[in-house]
Amino acid sequence: MSDIVITQDILDKLKQASTATLTTQLFKHGFRQQFLVGLNALNKDAGSFAGEAFTLRFIPSREDKDWDLGDLAKRGDDNLQWEAVEAIEPGKVLIIDSRSDPRAASAGNMLMTRLMRKGVVAAITDGAFRDGTEISRMSFPAYCAANTASTRPAFHRAIDMQRPIGCAGVAVYPGDIIVGDADGVVVIPRHLAPVLADAAYEQEMRERFLFTKIDAGQPLWGTYPPNEQTLAEYASWRAEQGK
Repeated sequence: MSDIVITQDILDKLKQASTATLTTQLFKHGFRQQFLVGLNALNKDAGSFAGEAFTLRFIPSREDKDWDLGDLAKRGDDNLQWEAVEAIEPGKVLIIDSRSDPRAASAGNMLMTRLMRKGVVAAITDGAFRDGTEISRMSFPAYCAANTASTRPAFHRAIDMQRPIGCAGVAVYPGDIIVGDADGVVVIPRHLAPVLADAAYEQEMRERFLFTKIDAGQPLWGTYPPNEQTLAEYASWRAEQGK
């Protein structure tokens, strides 16, 4: 993991930026696709989040390794998924590589509740969660591709944590910064987080001003993107805002 320090101020600024703004800023640095396409928030009112990635990887389950038919009481034995839930620290984001396979759940409301009570800021899988109705009522950001009732060992075995993974086709390294809002989730390479935090904050402020002009009937040309006159108007507006 990189030794780049991620301060709370950096996380707060990233949290205030939309995923759309962040993907624009990433594109400027040559990163074409860092958005986790196809994943949706179970509770769109849970709020935005930003935190460091704690990764977990699944492989296909196998009958002799993962489960004893009819004896789910053994599901805690040799269970790296539970180890990950207990090992993850407050402020982190649990992000799971489920191979984009939604046939069995990556987790359910019990694990989501444990994560939430520990101070974890979000949970993400490119597979499915179970107990979707219960999770959708929690004030906890949880993102998945689908909802299923099937239990995890039917198709998944947790095999690695805190190793590089792929989630929804995007490479994720432990310590990367994960940011999410009601529209979805974006992965920010750790070394870019400090730069993007300031640039995204400035873009959000500028676009807040530009929106007022577009909303008032101004044409796109000269407004979005802004020409020199519009930028001068923005500078005056920014000064009036005292920001």
